[in-house]
Amino acid sequence: MPNTYSQMYAQCVFAVKYRNSQIHKNWEKDLFSVIGNLIKENNCDLMIVNGMPDHVHTLFRFKPSVSISKVMQGVKAKSSKWINESDYCNERFEWQSGFGCFTYSQKEINSVFKYIEYQKMHHEKFSFKKEYSELLKAHQIPFEEQYVFHDLH
Repeated sequence: MPNTYSQMYAQCVFAVKYRNSQIHKNWEKDLFSVIGNLIKENNCDLMIVNGMPDHVHTLFRFKPSVSISKVMQGVKAKSSKWINESDYCNERFEWQSGFGCFTYSQKEINSVFKYIEYQKMHHEKFSFKKEYSELLKAHQIPFEEQYVFHDLH
């Protein structure tokens, strides 16, 4: 669209089904590259992908014509297919249903980028459950914990 200007940033967070720690250090960088390429294929500007053995954070810039739900649907489906076809896991790999999406202004991007970059240090102090709950609260997203974390073992 001519004369359409935007500067929109999204942090999307999604977890391994049942929050199992299935993402291993020896192939996580390859997975993050695959996820990054899938985001780029959706006409988004990737900033960073990082995570832990049980979840992933992405940060990217998107255009008004982009559906975040479609981007994440493709990212999750194609990356889980890639993992399963690569035989990285002893059992079938699946992502949880759904995801969290949080938007930010330009002035917040540097701190969000660093937050994602230092996931491993951050999770020395906080669990994914606490982190995710805090993100939902910080963005004033109403939720009931029993439903957000209903698929935990």
